[in-house]
Amino acid sequence: MKIIRIPVAMTLLLFVAACVTINVYFPAEAAQKAADRIIQDVYGEQPGETAAPVEPQSRLQYNETSFSGDVLLDWFISPAHANADISVNTPAIQQLKASMEKRHRQLAPYYTSGAIGMTRDGEVTLRDQKVVPLKDRNAVKSLLSKENDDRSALYREIASANGHPEWEPEIRNTFAKRWVSNAPAGWWYMNTQGAWVQK
Repeated sequence: MKIIRIPVAMTLLLFVAACVTINVYFPAEAAQKAADRIIQDVYGEQPGETAAPVEPQSRLQYNETSFSGDVLLDWFISPAHANADISVNTPAIQQLKASMEKRHRQLAPYYTSGAIGMTRDGEVTLRDQKVVPLKDRNAVKSLLSKENDDRSALYREIASANGHPEWEPEIRNTFAKRWVSNAPAGWWYMNTQGAWVQK
């Protein structure tokens, strides 16, 4: 009986030819632009900052421990990149945005007075209840609860609509920064240390 031996180099070549590395990364710049569009629609005509420039992302990041294997594979076959974009045009997202736009007209005076502020996690909260008349406090708390429910649903829906539910934390983080960046001067927000700051 004759044993057929395949040379190691041939085996490696066949293995490498069958491999394609797909690098799907979170598209931070696209997420920022999508967040700005939604937030500017919610805020309406109020002036905010323009979008800050975003540094380009590197194609791949290697750590030293995996360098040799990855580089060898990349030498044989270049990685295929799934250049993702952020889609925000689903009916669910449009419905959430419309609900937030309508509610914002009721919340805007409380932003201006400093009664409410934006948190680090992309939500809003009652910052200084003394500024709100006693008879209105429950109504404001109800508005804030509905707003936060819609914001959480929005972040989740954007991640799902783009086929990457695991992106939800990054989308939330992007929106948290963009709510503040697009807000008019004088509104309050929580900084990274958890302290209230007036824009």
